[in-house]
Amino acid sequence: MEIKILGISGSPRKGNSEFLLTKGLDYVANLNDFDVKIEKYLFRGKEFKPCMGCGYCGKNGGKCIHNDDFAGLKSKWMQADVIIYSVPVYHMSMPGQVKCFIDRLGNSLFGTYKNLFDSGEDTLPRLMKVIGSITQGIHLFSGQEHTLTDLINHALLMQSIPVVGDMWESYIGAAGWTNNKINRNAMEKDFKKGNFDTRVAVEASEKLVKRAVEMAAIIKSGLKKHKKQLIKDSHYIPVLNKIKDD
Repeated sequence: MEIKILGISGSPRKGNSEFLLTKGLDYVANLNDFDVKIEKYLFRGKEFKPCMGCGYCGKNGGKCIHNDDFAGLKSKWMQADVIIYSVPVYHMSMPGQVKCFIDRLGNSLFGTYKNLFDSGEDTLPRLMKVIGSITQGIHLFSGQEHTLTDLINHALLMQSIPVVGDMWESYIGAAGWTNNKINRNAMEKDFKKGNFDTRVAVEASEKLVKRAVEMAAIIKSGLKKHKKQLIKDSHYIPVLNKIKDD
């Protein structure tokens, strides 16, 4: 059974977020424990306009009125079994570009699945994606936990399953800091030097992705086994159809 992983680097530049994400994805790829298909998506160089709450997506099958990079990432997000976000801390939370994507994703999905439910029933199907989050900031206490909590809430709202790595390195996700360095490759340099905090962040990222893949395998197997019972509930139709397509 193939597990499709979408690793999203939510930084507008190439640097520390992508480094941690790559470490986690490479770790799982080299384990060969599961049949994984990995795709990495970079926010760098992309355009994501803010949601206007205009309601266009609700009337047009989830299509957004903006013409930018949203539709492409939404498509990749929908196809994946595992979503791994790796983002820097900006003002105690995720970068605005990532927040714009998440805002629009939530609204557009109501339009995407509108015809699945009775008229007036504002709900989402159980997408059952496994979502893990990695974050890093320039300082030790600069909003890493706030950012991880925001992404956990996002996973829950998307009717998906948030996961973390292994304790003690990971309580609610993988987090690190650049030891007050602004360099975009600060963590990679510190990792090569054997810096303790950076090694912990890398290990947390690796174990987080590993656990996400394990959870996705468990979920897909369970859905397949109990399809006859679950198909009676329209909330499960999209994810069950997706497993059939796989």
